[in-house]
Amino acid sequence: MGDRCRCGWAKGPLDVVYHDTEWGVPVHDDRLLFEFLVLEGAQAGLSWSTVLKKREHYRKVFDQFEIARVAAYDADKVAALLADPGIIRNRLKVAAAIGNARAALGVQAKYGSLDAFLWQFVQGKPQVNHRLGMAEIPASTEVSDRMSKVLQQHGFKFVGSTICYAFMQAIGMVNDHTVDCFRYAELLFSPPNVLK
Repeated sequence: MGDRCRCGWAKGPLDVVYHDTEWGVPVHDDRLLFEFLVLEGAQAGLSWSTVLKKREHYRKVFDQFEIARVAAYDADKVAALLADPGIIRNRLKVAAAIGNARAALGVQAKYGSLDAFLWQFVQGKPQVNHRLGMAEIPASTEVSDRMSKVLQQHGFKFVGSTICYAFMQAIGMVNDHTVDCFRYAELLFSPPNVLK
């Protein structure tokens, strides 16, 4: 990890590992897409570092983000989640995770996969940006505005435009690594296999 130049937000050890191995890598696996959608929603009003610290526990208590299993959660499971200090215990965010699983099942039935539905917003391939510094990275874009509106029409919650843009960055729909970051060129010139 050493002296490599990274995006300015990657400071702590968990941030660095996530930045170097996941952020901006195209994701086409429905389960992992759903995981990122839940975690980005959980992050609202908090730091991504807070979410990363809780990520493994989220995976455990949310059944590895298996969409159909989360969609079937009942009141007892909700109560257990809200009593669990290992996750962000916000009633609206927990309800949104379950509701979003149900919405994702609807999307899968209509579009074939969550992947096909989401990646249509960038015509199926990553959009490469050329950010010289963190100050150039927007909180949202016209594409994230559109994604937010369509997701909400399909019943998703905690999918405002800012959350959608962070989601797009995370799953590699956009390459928002700054141009001086070593990952910018790695993703641009020798894209790794998609995350599974």
